[in-house]
Amino acid sequence: MSSNSRLRYLVPITLAAAIIAAAAWQPWATSAAAEEAVVIPAPAVDVQPGLRTVEVAVLAGGCFWGVQGVFQHVDGVTRAVSGYAGGEADTASYPRVGRGDTGHAESVEITYDPSKISYGKILQIYFSVAHDPTEFNYQGPDIGPQYRSAIFPTNEEQARVAKAYIAQLDQAHVYRDTIVTTIESGRAFYPAEDYHQDYLTLNPTQPYIAINDLPKIENLKRKFPEVYREQPVLVMAGKPSN
Repeated sequence: MSSNSRLRYLVPITLAAAIIAAAAWQPWATSAAAEEAVVIPAPAVDVQPGLRTVEVAVLAGGCFWGVQGVFQHVDGVTRAVSGYAGGEADTASYPRVGRGDTGHAESVEITYDPSKISYGKILQIYFSVAHDPTEFNYQGPDIGPQYRSAIFPTNEEQARVAKAYIAQLDQAHVYRDTIVTTIESGRAFYPAEDYHQDYLTLNPTQPYIAINDLPKIENLKRKFPEVYREQPVLVMAGKPSN
């Protein structure tokens, strides 16, 4: 599914309509996003905590609605912003990225307190709950390089930990297929349009969210109860609407 096709879900619908539409849209019922989370070991190598109280991770794993929604429910995360990474500033917009030729991936910038949660733990959630890292240039119903699995390290230590963790998981054979997640250093992050922020929280009854993304929140709650937070930290809270 292209980004432009997904624009239809930007229109609010009722719960009854969501249930009817979800039942009728059978191909989505097999989406990997709705499957049980893969149980994976914690990283053997992690970023060592320092004196900083704020760190940033940038991750891509399919539609940013679900990835943002997952990390908004993670304790220790202070902000999770949907956006684009991998391309240039002048193409960082939803219509352009949706064409699949900008180099951008729909991404989420995660700001967190390293004294409460480590970079390695964030990666563990990312690989287990937020997406399927074995799907190449697609994620569930969304197809194209803009939905690729990618890590955008903000420093060399993050790149080192990410590379080591991918090797660890592949060696442990926790997935049926090889991990295809790329590590793309030196790429800027650009926030997405306001209407994409907090989308999962604001639109829980929409078919796309209900089928593909809400199961991720349930998987987070079951698999990582030690870091699960019931109330999400929102981007648009307190921000005046245009």
